[in-house]
Amino acid sequence: MTAHDDDRSRAGSQQGISRLALPRRHFLGMAAAGGIAAALPVHRPAWAQAAKPPKGTRKGQIVVGLSQEPTVFNPLRARIEVDDGVHLNIFSPLWSLDTKGTLVPELAAEIPTVANGGLSEDGLTWKVKLRPGVTWHDGKPFTAEDVKFTIELIQDPKFPAMSRNGHALVRDIQIISPTEISWKLERFFAPYFSILAWTMMVPKHILGAGGDPKDSPFNNKPVGTGPFKFVERRPGDYILLEANEKFYGDGPHVERLIFKYIPDLIVLKTQFMTGAVDAVGIQGITPDNFEEVSKVKTVKLFRAPMPFLESLSLNNGRPQFQELAVRQALYLALDKESIIRDIYYGAHRPTETYLPQQSWAYNPDLPKHRFDPKAAIKLLDDNGWKPGAGGVREKNGVRLEFSNSTTAGNHLREQLQQFVQQGWQQIGVKLAIKNFPPAVMWGTYWRQSEWDTVVVGSAFGVGSDPDASDRLGSWAIPAKTGTGANTMQYSNPQVDALLKESVGLVDREQRRKNYLKVQELFRNDLPLLPIYQPQQTEGTKVNLIGYAANVNYRSNCWNIRDWYWAS
Repeated sequence: MTAHDDDRSRAGSQQGISRLALPRRHFLGMAAAGGIAAALPVHRPAWAQAAKPPKGTRKGQIVVGLSQEPTVFNPLRARIEVDDGVHLNIFSPLWSLDTKGTLVPELAAEIPTVANGGLSEDGLTWKVKLRPGVTWHDGKPFTAEDVKFTIELIQDPKFPAMSRNGHALVRDIQIISPTEISWKLERFFAPYFSILAWTMMVPKHILGAGGDPKDSPFNNKPVGTGPFKFVERRPGDYILLEANEKFYGDGPHVERLIFKYIPDLIVLKTQFMTGAVDAVGIQGITPDNFEEVSKVKTVKLFRAPMPFLESLSLNNGRPQFQELAVRQALYLALDKESIIRDIYYGAHRPTETYLPQQSWAYNPDLPKHRFDPKAAIKLLDDNGWKPGAGGVREKNGVRLEFSNSTTAGNHLREQLQQFVQQGWQQIGVKLAIKNFPPAVMWGTYWRQSEWDTVVVGSAFGVGSDPDASDRLGSWAIPAKTGTGANTMQYSNPQVDALLKESVGLVDREQRRKNYLKVQELFRNDLPLLPIYQPQQTEGTKVNLIGYAANVNYRSNCWNIRDWYWAS
């Protein structure tokens, strides 16, 4: 869910629009196989591998330019990708995921396995040893009580958690000591390792001290155990963090971290090129600006595969999208090839599924999209959708007239909207463009399915695990159930059954077969119109070392604690 803006070659882009108008151990041990997410440097100075500073050595600050503004600071609440980048620097999970999808201990002293006694043979009983001596940013000790509190808060139906998937199965949480905790799972749940890698621990002594946690001052002044401490937020401008000198890890290697909100990508690009911004994230450098920025000798660019599906998502609760024939016709009339080639400069990979190609469950054998407006017209004719007033097709009082929304100022998405609007008009579909600022677009409007269609980038899996229950399960429609991320209101009983079965399977190969089938059903149903998996270009100054793309996270700000200045 990203926004960008730039006017470089806008005239040329507009010309383009006119031209286009027409085994057990494997799973129980690490639960990690997210694929390779290596960044590809465009140019790289000879000293790019300068020695990492010694622990406790800090120099300077890092300013990260973002085109969307982080607004959610409780990491357990519903949020978008730009919020994740802040959470990953303030808070800590029990374990994290490296670029290969391997679990890495964070607040946990070790990854629980059958071999070390942390996991029972059936995967139901967990015993987690915690890293000793960890403190919250306010100096209070981090203990097993905080882990118990975090899980129970997520389980509380009164708390607006981002997701209760997996956590809802936890039972009989026992505090063994301040640094050891155990629990049982109601049933075996394969994705739970990856879910915990995305679950940031929160402080009981603050959120559990009385009052409603969803209205706590903590939600605007977060306290974590991560590498950076929250200092202040100036709405519409920046978020300032400072180094946590008592951080349990090697970093951070800078004194301050600033997330600078620059919604206008003309300004963001310029500030990056001139040095006012040290790094750019959240769609970074758009494809139409890549060549220009790559010529600047003081910066380096990275092309990184992202875990998102960029799609034209449909609100399946709307009457216009109830018939499969309508959804199929809209896809037939979507010129994906021209969108990727002429709007996105061929930078992205077309896809037919919601999983990134780096996933171990990716299905490469789905039907390939074809652009065929004549077939779309015939399909609508054959299914009784006849042209009415203004040439807009209608049937049983329902007109194929609806809106499309995305983040205002995202110039490439706006061009896509205009292109699709023109193309669909040719088949008797009227599309109105209705865009909003990011905080509005991805707030209640998105989460409560108040939209008709959207252009959106979404991550369907969790970390290195391909379970998409939160996006595809009929029980995860927030407008109906209050939790989950199935905002397109997709419902398929066969998909539901496969999702529920898959999370309980020990055999990863059987899980893979199930997920291949889920993707097949998803592609046939077309609850959204898949366009591409992003190959995102991000950048840093040439002497800022440490950037590493990680397809297992929604933000490549995941490891800023390891970044450092070489000179």
